[in-house]
Amino acid sequence: MESFIEYFSNMPSLHRTIVLVGGLTIFLLLENAAPVLKLKYDKWKHGFINVFFTITTILVNFLMAFVLYFAADWVVANNFGLLQWIELPFVAYTIVGLLVLDLVGAWLIHFVEHKVKVLWMFHVIHHTDQHVDATTANRHHPGESVFRFIFTTLAVFICGAPIWMVFLYQSMSALISQFNHSNVKIPDWLDNALVWVICTPNMHRVHHHYRQPYSDSNYGNIFSFWDRIFGTYEKVDQSKLVFGVDTYMDTKETTDIGEMLKIPFAGYRPHIKYENEEKL
Repeated sequence: MESFIEYFSNMPSLHRTIVLVGGLTIFLLLENAAPVLKLKYDKWKHGFINVFFTITTILVNFLMAFVLYFAADWVVANNFGLLQWIELPFVAYTIVGLLVLDLVGAWLIHFVEHKVKVLWMFHVIHHTDQHVDATTANRHHPGESVFRFIFTTLAVFICGAPIWMVFLYQSMSALISQFNHSNVKIPDWLDNALVWVICTPNMHRVHHHYRQPYSDSNYGNIFSFWDRIFGTYEKVDQSKLVFGVDTYMDTKETTDIGEMLKIPFAGYRPHIKYENEEKL
């Protein structure tokens, strides 16, 4: 237990890079070997765009990392937050911490981004990807990376999470996000078992359908049961999914990095209202 805490408290930057790059490599290889959807696109060009946004996310997190360190040190030093107020065995302590970090730092900010127009204008870049694969996990506008960082920090204060738990959570979040965005075929029996606990690709793909109400469902990142609890869970026929977002289907806007960076400042586009809502 002590060695576990010590490792994540001082997790080397190289190891965090290995988690990010290693996970991405594994899921891309699995996609190539066993894809669930036959996506026809230039994977290199598509990957370059999403890797660009991965780098901007890393830079934002690096520049603001001192805030996260301060928050984690402060809650422990001042006995502040849920984990600092209750006595729990180590395993339960870790699970509760991860649950709170995931609820506030991932599910809640994701839900809010879909409800607040200003935040949606930054988050929409993630949804403009019309070929969802493992690289899509890191397709976030730099502005959105700031919002997500703020909510992660808020989660640390609410939770009272020490820095080792924050690094553990971030490592899990990076891997599972790549997993649930991946175009990997998973046996139904395995998906049906996993989806009760974690967000699987079949679950999260629904969120990337180009039309509401499906794009406003399945917000989860690590744990899937938040969507069941809050009534935002949807299960649909995967073969009917169309990726993207209806207000940005022009590939000139969705495959040009410069255009995507400008989207949040170009004016809000309301969702298209359809006379006969499509049922998948």
